[in-house]
Amino acid sequence: MKNVIIYTSDSCQFCHMAKDFLKEHNVEYTEKNISQDKEAMLELREKGFTGVPLIMVDDETIYGFDQDKLEKALDL
Repeated sequence: MKNVIIYTSDSCQFCHMAKDFLKEHNVEYTEKNISQDKEAMLELREKGFTGVPLIMVDDETIYGFDQDKLEKALDL
C-alpha cells in the first residue's frame, strides 16, 4: 500500500475532484487542509509550493489534479 498525502483547501474544486478520485479507487490518504491547518500551510511552502492540490504518493509529487499521473503513481 502506498503512502498518500494530499494538501487541499476548502475552496479548491480540483482538490475535491482529487479526493473523489481517490475515494472512488479506495485509496487511503491523509488530507492536510491548508485552510484549516497552519502547520499544513507551512509544510506546503517548505516543499516549494503555494497552491493546491499537492499530492504526495510515496516519494512522487504531483502538483494539481493530473489523473494520468495519479493513476501511474498508484499503479491503477
